[in-house]
Amino acid sequence: MVQTLGEGQRQALLQLARAAVARAIGMPSTLAAPPAIAMRAGAFVSLHLGHDLRGCIGYLEADSPLVDVVERCAASAAVSDPRFPSLSATEWPRVTIEISVLGPLELVAQINEIEIGRHGLVAALGVHRGLLLPQVAVEWNWTAGEFIEHTCRKAGLPGDAWRKGATLHKFEADVFAEKT
Repeated sequence: MVQTLGEGQRQALLQLARAAVARAIGMPSTLAAPPAIAMRAGAFVSLHLGHDLRGCIGYLEADSPLVDVVERCAASAAVSDPRFPSLSATEWPRVTIEISVLGPLELVAQINEIEIGRHGLVAALGVHRGLLLPQVAVEWNWTAGEFIEHTCRKAGLPGDAWRKGATLHKFEADVFAEKT
């Protein structure tokens, strides 16, 4: 189970992410100091323009302070997501930020263990690893089977790789975003 953050901690992390993005694209940042959150966790930072994804980078391991993970991932989502060009100064005012703080991974033995809207997935085999956040399956209205297949494909594997030796893990996430 993921440890949920208080509203003040969530807002502080969103401000930290916004400041990190601003610095990464050469815009002024007004954040004086990072929030004092001692929690260690993996996280993903997603940038959106309207309803469209504009960048998303994450770190799966829970071996670093959450504030460091959010700051690094926010900056990388703005300038290093290989699917998108670097965020521009003209796009910046319209960007909204979403953070997903990840809970621990749990091995999935059977498909009925996956609850759409609650669990994210990680598929892995050898050097291949792909992750989809819990909200992705809801956005696309996928079944558990479709969610698994898309996660395997995200890992660069065939959609049925989970039936042929790939491991499948589920996780929960505390997902929050800026108000638009």
